[in-house]
Amino acid sequence: MELQKVSNGHEYETLDKGIQPEEEAFLPEKSDGFKKQQFTDFEGKTSFGMSAFNLSNAIMGSGILGLSYAMSNTGIVLFPILLTAIACLSSYSVHLLLQSAGVVGIRAYEQLGLRAFGQVGKIIAAVIITLHNIGAMSSYLFIVKFELPLVIQAFLGQTSSSEEWYMNGNYLIVIVSVLIILPLALMKHLGYLGYTSGFSLTCMVFFLSSVIYKRFNIPCPLEAFGNFSANATIPEDTCTAKLFTVNRETAYAIPILAFAFVCHPEVLPIYTELRNPTKRRMQGIANVSILGMFVMYLLTAIFGYLTFYVNTESELLHTYSKVDPLDTLILCVRVAVLVAVTLTVPVVLFPIRRALLQLLFPEKPFHWARHVAIAVCLLFCVNLLVILVPNIRDIFGIIGATTAPCLIFILPGLFYIRIVPIEQEPMSSRPKIQAACFTALGFVFMVMSLTFIGIDWMSGEKRSAGGH
Repeated sequence: MELQKVSNGHEYETLDKGIQPEEEAFLPEKSDGFKKQQFTDFEGKTSFGMSAFNLSNAIMGSGILGLSYAMSNTGIVLFPILLTAIACLSSYSVHLLLQSAGVVGIRAYEQLGLRAFGQVGKIIAAVIITLHNIGAMSSYLFIVKFELPLVIQAFLGQTSSSEEWYMNGNYLIVIVSVLIILPLALMKHLGYLGYTSGFSLTCMVFFLSSVIYKRFNIPCPLEAFGNFSANATIPEDTCTAKLFTVNRETAYAIPILAFAFVCHPEVLPIYTELRNPTKRRMQGIANVSILGMFVMYLLTAIFGYLTFYVNTESELLHTYSKVDPLDTLILCVRVAVLVAVTLTVPVVLFPIRRALLQLLFPEKPFHWARHVAIAVCLLFCVNLLVILVPNIRDIFGIIGATTAPCLIFILPGLFYIRIVPIEQEPMSSRPKIQAACFTALGFVFMVMSLTFIGIDWMSGEKRSAGGH
């Protein structure tokens, strides 16, 4: 065995007897008294700040619009507890992924699956990433589908929708996908989207500021909501914040929280393109991004809930439209949110394309035809899904209850247990036990969420989803 220096200054172990470079990445680490983190893909050029913008943008998206609804169905005390727990668990999950990537030597989620469970693991990881991110992209385009017609309606000074084609959300999402999302999705590297991610986050900060301002600007009880009730009297607790709430809709609240923090498919691609990559540096990016989003999520949920209380709907902006459809500030907020979620879609599309390339063309070099074709096919499928599925809450609930626990809990824990050598950490060691408990928690979370959602669906009762 010999050590060869490559052009970027890193040392890689090479075997004389016919071992291919990609196979070297999966060789067991040699115990030579020290551990050196080695990567066999490539060194990126994206800065810490741009990487943080991209990861924050991957975390934040349409999920923020459902958090006030989640608080209305968990309570103003229970919600922060759940939110804190999910944020901490997400950070720990990133830690497990980075540790596993450090052992394998390649920063790709699908390759971790290959190293841990062979070809089956690679396929499972790729399929879960694809399904989750398609669900995430669909939820973002749902916002475009239902909010853009309201923006156009407000600009035209109309208080009711018309039958014109430009007021049809199905046509509008196709136009936005072709003119805005597709050109950004065709960029070769994810790091290039750092500037659009930064602008997207600025739009969401404006959204948060407006939610806080409107809390002190909208009276409660709101007359508009009284008109929707058959009773002339308004219940006494209409404008009372509930500390703890457990009801049928709580089954959707917890998956919404989990969905809101999923960024794990983007962690390793961002790590790949990071300048001076180290596990500590990438963990710092993840912690900064998760903490920033935690603060924004908590403030949005609190002030949104304290504005509408029991009348909070699953999509917060839709609730504001019942106050004043032509409100100038809310109109600006709608535009900001539309810009934010539209610019997030290309960031979420990159890991799907990478997963599909790893699955279908693992040995092929980059080719523009494949790059473009996969992006076009993905956008076509997502547009079709958004046109056919009637309610955004169904997307939040199902994706949050299935692929989210897989990406946050189950796969990172299993990867860590299988990839980190037993010689380095025995199964009886505390890190391995923690990873096993973490994985078990994911299975419990998935089963409970799916059970409650299934009961809700089978009951046949009217769901207060606030659907459009």
